[in-house]
Amino acid sequence: MDNSTTTSADISLLQQTVNKSADTTSTLNNNNNNFNITTITTATTNGTKENNSNTTTTALPTTLSSSSSSSSSSPSASATTLIPIVVTSANSGAAPNSSPNSLNSSQLLNSTAANSEAARLRRQGFAQSKNNKENNKGTPLRDAPPPTPITKGINLTTTPIVKKEKRQTSSRYNVSKNCELTPLNPLNEKTPANEREELFIQKLKQCCTLFDFSEPLSDLKWKEVKRAALHEMVEYLSNQNGVITEAIYPEAINMFAVNLFRTLPPSSNPNGAEFDPEEDEPTLESSWPHLQFVYELFLRFLESPDFQPNIAKRFIDHQFVLQLLDLFDSEDPRERDFLKTVLHRIYGKFLGLRAFIRKQINNVFYRFIYETEHHNGIAELLEILGSIINGFALPLKEEHKQFLLKVLLPLHKAKSLSVYHPQLTYCVVQFLEKDPSLSEPVIKSLLKFWPKTHSPKEVMFLNELEELLDVIEPAEFQKVMVPLFGQIAKCVSSPHFQVAERALYYWNNEYIMSLIADNSQVILPIMFPALNHNSKTHWNKTIHGLIYNALKLFMEMNQRLFDECSKNYRQDKQMEHEKRSQRDELWQQVENLAKNNPEWPKLCGQLDNLSISSSQNEFDQYNENCDLTYNKMEQETRQQQAPQEVREVSNNAIIYNIL
Repeated sequence: MDNSTTTSADISLLQQTVNKSADTTSTLNNNNNNFNITTITTATTNGTKENNSNTTTTALPTTLSSSSSSSSSSPSASATTLIPIVVTSANSGAAPNSSPNSLNSSQLLNSTAANSEAARLRRQGFAQSKNNKENNKGTPLRDAPPPTPITKGINLTTTPIVKKEKRQTSSRYNVSKNCELTPLNPLNEKTPANEREELFIQKLKQCCTLFDFSEPLSDLKWKEVKRAALHEMVEYLSNQNGVITEAIYPEAINMFAVNLFRTLPPSSNPNGAEFDPEEDEPTLESSWPHLQFVYELFLRFLESPDFQPNIAKRFIDHQFVLQLLDLFDSEDPRERDFLKTVLHRIYGKFLGLRAFIRKQINNVFYRFIYETEHHNGIAELLEILGSIINGFALPLKEEHKQFLLKVLLPLHKAKSLSVYHPQLTYCVVQFLEKDPSLSEPVIKSLLKFWPKTHSPKEVMFLNELEELLDVIEPAEFQKVMVPLFGQIAKCVSSPHFQVAERALYYWNNEYIMSLIADNSQVILPIMFPALNHNSKTHWNKTIHGLIYNALKLFMEMNQRLFDECSKNYRQDKQMEHEKRSQRDELWQQVENLAKNNPEWPKLCGQLDNLSISSSQNEFDQYNENCDLTYNKMEQETRQQQAPQEVREVSNNAIIYNIL
C-alpha cells in the first residue's frame, strides 16, 4: 500500500494500535519528569524586594543559618543559599504623590495584579497536580534561582572513571617580603573588654601578609599562624556581639581587599570551549586554605547585627564592586560560590549600589555574548539576578524589560549554554510571571535563536519552552501558537529521538493540553502532517507510542476536525504523488526526444572524447611544467576553457533541437 493514501480502515487500525499501546503510554507518562536536564534544588529566598518610588527603604538584617562549627568544617555550605532580603517602603500606606499620573499607575498596578491573580487561580488545579507529582518524587518546588552545583555526583553503579589529576595554580604574584608572623594572644570571650578592639585590629593587620602557595612547603609555620588567626576571628565574630566598631571598618575592608583582589591566572581553556563537569576538572586556587576563611570572615562581617551600611559605604564603593565582579571569572567553583553570596549581601545592604551592580553585571554579559564567549561565573551571576528579578516591583521599569530582551535572551546563543541554562530559564520565567505581556517577544526570540544542528541544545530549548508555557496566559498563547507549533512539528519530525521524544511529552502536560484544546482548530492542522507521517516512518518505536498517544488525544478532542485533517492530508499526498508522476513523465519525454535525435550518438562520442583528452592533457602538463610562470598559467587556463565552451555549445544545440 502507498504511504500517501489512507482509508477508513487505517483509522480503525490506528485506534486499535492506540488501545494496544495504552500500557506503553501510561509507563511513559509516569516517567515524564525524567527529561529535565538538571535537578533543581530550591533555595529559601523569595527575592530582593524593590520599590519604584523614591521613598526611603530599609533592609532587614539577615543571618546565616549555619553554625560556626559547620562553617569551619564546610565553609562553602553557608554560601550556597541566597538569604531572602525584604526591603519595604517607609510610607507604604500612602501614595508617593497625588498627581494624576500616580493614580493611573496605581490603577494599572491593581488591574495587572488582579489579572495575574485570576490567571493563577485558573491554573491552580494544574499547578497543584504538578506540585503533587514533584512532592511525591521528593523534589522541592522551585521558588528560587537554581543553585550552581560545585560538586560532582559519583555514579557507583558503573565502572569508575579514571579522571585527570586536579590542577592547582596560584594567582598570587605580589607576595609579601617579610612573612614572619608572631602569634598574638587569643581573641575570645576571656579577652578583657578594653583590649578586644585593639587585638582584633592587630590580627586584621597581621592577616594582610601574603604568602606564596606555589611552593607548598615554604613558610609553613607562618602560614599556620595566619590561618589560625583568620579562623579565630571567624569564630569570634560569629559568637560575640558588639564586635564591629567604627575603627574596625577600614582595617577589615582593607584586609579583605588585600587578600581577595588579585590578578587571576591565565585560563586553562582560552578558546572558550564548553566546560563539561563530568569530564573536565576545574583549576583550583592553591591559596584556598587562607581565602576560604577570608570569605567566611567577610560574610560574617556583612551579616553581623552590628554592621552599619552608612559607615561601610565609605569603603565599599564602585571600585570595590568592580574588583569583586572581576573575581567571578575565577575557575575555582568554591570561590565563585562565596562571591555569589557576598555580592548578594552587598546588593541587599547598600541601596545606593543596586543600579550600579545591575549595570556592571550587564556589561559582563555583553562582553561574554559579543566578544569573548568565555566567562566562568555566568551561572552564579544569573543566580543572583534571579533573586533580584523576583523582587522587582510592578509595573516593571523599561530598564528591566530591556535587560530581558537585550541581555538574557541573547545569552541563548552561546555555545556553553548548558553550563548556566537552569539559572537563565529561571530568570526568564520570573519575567513572564511578573509581566505576561512579555510572553510574545520572549517566545519569538527563542524561536529566532533555535539551534539547527545541535540536538542537546534543542532539548534544552524544549525544556525551557515548556516552563514558559506553564505560566503563559491564554490570550498571549494565541499570539504565538502558529510559529510555536510550527517549530514543535519540526521537532516531532527530528531524526534525533531525544528531540522528538521531548517535544511529544508536551502532550503529557495538563495545562498545555488545555491550551491546545481551546485552540485545536488552528493547532491540529499544523501538527497532523508531522504526526501522521512519523507514525509510519520514524525509526524509533518509542516515538511511535508517543505519536499514537498524541493522535488519540487529538481524536478525542475533536473527532470531526480530526477526520477533516485526515482527509486533507490524503488529498495533499495524492496531489503530490500526481505532480511527481507528471514530472517524471516530462523528463522521460525529454530523454526520449534526445535519444531520437540523429546527432545524439555522434555528439555523445565527441563529448566523451573531449572530456577524456582534456583530463589527460591537464595531467601531463602538470607533471611536465611544475614551475609555470604567470603567463604560462594564464595561457593554459584559456586552453582549458576552450573544450568547456565547445561542450556548452553542444549541449545548447541538443536542447534547442529537443525543444
